[in-house]
Amino acid sequence: MNGQLSDFLRSRRARLGPRDVGLPERGRRRVPGLRREEVAQLAGVSTDYYIRLEQGHGRHVSDSVLDAVSRALRLDPAEHAYLHDLARPRRAGDRAPQEPVRSSVRLLLDSMRDVPAIVVDYRMVIVAANSLGTAVFGLTDDPRSRDRARAFFLDPASREFFPDWQGDAETIAAELRVQVARHPDDEWLTALIGELCIKSAEFRTLWADHNVKEKTQGSKRLRHPVVGELVFTYERLALADDDQRTLIAYTAEPGSPTAERLAMLASWHASPEREPAGGVGRQPHVSPGEVDAQG
Repeated sequence: MNGQLSDFLRSRRARLGPRDVGLPERGRRRVPGLRREEVAQLAGVSTDYYIRLEQGHGRHVSDSVLDAVSRALRLDPAEHAYLHDLARPRRAGDRAPQEPVRSSVRLLLDSMRDVPAIVVDYRMVIVAANSLGTAVFGLTDDPRSRDRARAFFLDPASREFFPDWQGDAETIAAELRVQVARHPDDEWLTALIGELCIKSAEFRTLWADHNVKEKTQGSKRLRHPVVGELVFTYERLALADDDQRTLIAYTAEPGSPTAERLAMLASWHASPEREPAGGVGRQPHVSPGEVDAQG
């Protein structure tokens, strides 16, 4: 974790120049970005102190110093929180054990009949879904269909299912960085990052950028193999007394093509003749004529 703190501070320092922070240009620079002594000056700490922090020795640093460094480096709220998590990582005992999804949450999911909804843990694994969420994301009994990060980067079908693949990839990598800092002792999460870095060149490049982000709402575009393009607005909702998981609901404009296609998908998913198939968003092949006939 100390290495991640060092790399993150260097990466944030490298993206700023003196003019960005109101400092004069002095002399020729061998590398882009602010010098360590300039960050220390802006943060109001000694250069030696900042150097020790950038070397990863931040476990006993005060909140006020971290806040000052955050302001000096122009960190956004997600980066600010990430800096605190890196400097003072939580111990394994600080995390509550994963409990089964509460029955009340499952009832809530099932009550959202016209809205695809899923519950995701901090590892980006889908741990629960309603019927429409299962249909939209092609979930099966195979655990691989619920492992969102691995499926996204390692299953070739994801590039068809997620037409905005590059932007989604940047978001997933940035969100994973947040979770790795919050859960530094999670061996499963560590193994996930290692596997993705080895097997996905795109993920490896994104991971090296040290970008962090937490998206709680936005738009999502999918290309479903049965009903075609789906355009959603999504909201990520915190669950009471459960800081390990969130509920994500995907809504469509009433009367929109997506709303009509969701209705067809719900009808198809309820049909006893369907045969589920594994993979990202994979469903049995249905020709355009068959889809039109369902409408």
